[in-house]
Amino acid sequence: MTAPSAIVVDARTGAVLWEKRAHRRRPIASTTKIMTATLVLERLPLSRRVKVPREATREPLVREGLRAGEHVPAWKLLDGLLIFSGNDDAYALSAAAAGTRRRFVALMNAKADALGLRDTHFTSVSGVIDKGNHSSAWDLAALTRYAMRDPRFRKTVRTRIARVSWWAPTYAKVYLNKNLLLGSYRGADGVKTGWTTLAGHCLVASARRGGRALIAVVLHASDPYGDARRLLNFGFALRGRS
Repeated sequence: MTAPSAIVVDARTGAVLWEKRAHRRRPIASTTKIMTATLVLERLPLSRRVKVPREATREPLVREGLRAGEHVPAWKLLDGLLIFSGNDDAYALSAAAAGTRRRFVALMNAKADALGLRDTHFTSVSGVIDKGNHSSAWDLAALTRYAMRDPRFRKTVRTRIARVSWWAPTYAKVYLNKNLLLGSYRGADGVKTGWTTLAGHCLVASARRGGRALIAVVLHASDPYGDARRLLNFGFALRGRS
């Protein structure tokens, strides 16, 4: 394992199959968007047309190129959030769901408390800001188990390519999922990648084979996909020996 913190759990029961410093608090980059999406799905109808705030178009780093003032259905922004990992999507959705980004962050922390995520604190809706925004492999696995209960979340995170119609002058967009396990690891069906300089490469991966589903988390990994494959292989092998 190249990751200093990692875990693999049974997605159905929550049983921990293997862990390495799983409660160590670390910056988590765009895996933050798992919580953002969870709250959006609970608080915002996906048919709602969201007016894109000008501030969303100024978010740093990864942006899908939303235009200030345009009205976009929330489901399109959710695709942009989870598949493309747009920070402008995160801002627009958070403002629509809670009125302001600051209020949404407060809701994220309240939800973390309600779910018993003791290693987690959010200061960002996208994970682009590392300061004060942290979690642990253990908490991310627990959060993902909760998030995967929602069928729309499951459908979105397993999507490799989404072709979305748009209006002029854009006309159409194509979102490519950054999770390279999709289509290359048998049974892979999610969940979220992340990277910043401080957080390093982060990956929350899920896979299903037969009747078993697993969730693997690796944080600050030099080889996130190799680590995730090893964890998932280990988990499925345990089933074979049981």
